Amino acid sequence: MTSELRLILGDQLNAQHSWFKEKSRNVTYVIAELHQEASYTTHHIQKISAFFAAMQAFASALEKASHKVIYLTLDDTQKYADLPDLLNHLIKQHSIHTFCYQLPDEYRLRAQLTDYCKSLSIDFKVFDTEHFYLANNQLASYFKQGKKHRLEHFYRKMRVEFNVLMNGDEPLTGQWNFDSQNRNKLKASDLADIPEPLVFANDVSDILARIERHGIKTIGKAEKQLLWPINRSQAKQLLAFFCKALLPKFGQFQDAMTGKLIEFGEDKGWSLYHSRLSFAINAKMISPHSVVNAAIEAFEQNDDIDIAQVEGFVRQILGWREFVRGIYWANMPNYASLNALDANLPLPSWFWSGNTKMRCLSHAITQSLDFAYAHHIQRLMVTGNFCLIAGIHPDEVDDWYLGIYIDALEWVEMPNTRGMSQFADGGIVGSKAYAASGNYIKKMSDYCSDCHYKVVNTVGDDACPLNSLYWQFMDKHKDSFTNNPRTKMVLSNWLKKSEDDRDKVLSRANFLLQNLENL
Repeated sequence: MTSELRLILGDQLNAQHSWFKEKSRNVTYVIAELHQEASYTTHHIQKISAFFAAMQAFASALEKASHKVIYLTLDDTQKYADLPDLLNHLIKQHSIHTFCYQLPDEYRLRAQLTDYCKSLSIDFKVFDTEHFYLANNQLASYFKQGKKHRLEHFYRKMRVEFNVLMNGDEPLTGQWNFDSQNRNKLKASDLADIPEPLVFANDVSDILARIERHGIKTIGKAEKQLLWPINRSQAKQLLAFFCKALLPKFGQFQDAMTGKLIEFGEDKGWSLYHSRLSFAINAKMISPHSVVNAAIEAFEQNDDIDIAQVEGFVRQILGWREFVRGIYWANMPNYASLNALDANLPLPSWFWSGNTKMRCLSHAITQSLDFAYAHHIQRLMVTGNFCLIAGIHPDEVDDWYLGIYIDALEWVEMPNTRGMSQFADGGIVGSKAYAASGNYIKKMSDYCSDCHYKVVNTVGDDACPLNSLYWQFMDKHKDSFTNNPRTKMVLSNWLKKSEDDRDKVLSRANFLLQNLENL
């Protein structure tokens, strides 16, 4: 008789978890494709198929390791209203005495399972996921609700605590952060050196048919041969490829963007020097510890990798990823409704098609629809920047980011979007609103050279929309931004312009805001 049921969620595919150290026929694991998870937002088709494929692969691996596993597809779970309804059925069917689950990383699921367990007449146990650097019960000592936290302070504490890139009590080479060396633009002569990305060919045709059969609404381009890793072995291959082929130039070009690498009708520059490990890490197929350790080992063994490359990568994993998780749990559920800038416009419909004359937006959105992926600067400073300066409601921005990206789970998406990108949290995550004009896009990409609009113009029909929208945004919020030392100088320069010049810019911006669908 089975006495214990253990639930494994789709982002809890951690083969190293202590649950799996011992095998028992009295323990049954359940992994289930759920309509509630496939439909709580409109997901990219590659995102759903990747999670389902990874879940299937994990269930198969557990069975091969002699664990007792129930895997349920959408066909099996369609008759249940939600996860609690399914669990009630399984507990009754298998005469379960104890229900166990790992803490979900999304608030809605954690709340759902907490409420569910209150109704149980059997025993239940809750476990940490054993995945992050910081355990769940450690977060409260690092993050406080409503308090403004800064990455750099947190990152340095993490480096010290976990002895990462340290030389005793000092950072390796004596410098904590090489961000200033991580902002290089890709020149035309650099493009030929960009390695072709390592991709996989995982057959998900059955999963795609299942998703269609159940009427799950999706966005994006479907691929029967899924290029994303769906198991630990593939994730480790992708990590090894990154360390060997990409890490030597990762830091140097981590903020760069290009639309010039199109060959045979396909953009081979979509991944550039980025690891694309975020889906595998967020699904817990591979741990952040192993990723950081592998990068540091490569740095120590390869003279072509300097400290600026590896530190930039470590900062993303040990620093930023752990940081936004702490922000999320310290501030939920109120964080999900913050709108400090009172943004209220709807997201333009071309966010679902890429059909805009703005080259930077068109490229970033089309890439996102094709691959369920865009790197952090495309997300922050292209799509995110547009939404910020245009005043798009953060609920709509959140929903789009949460759905379109393969690595988007709410705990990591929301602080990045509502916080860092949209400044809707009023500065809990970032020290300023990351607003930019077209000049930033010109500085960090080659998008502007073949754009319909002219980045050097602020007014006129051919002027880059980002320019006047940027100044309108800064003017609109000048009362609060004037006191910010990081935006004070910019506003001072704006206010030095003649009233007539400012009126022309604001007039152009207001016209654009009324015609966002036609940009």
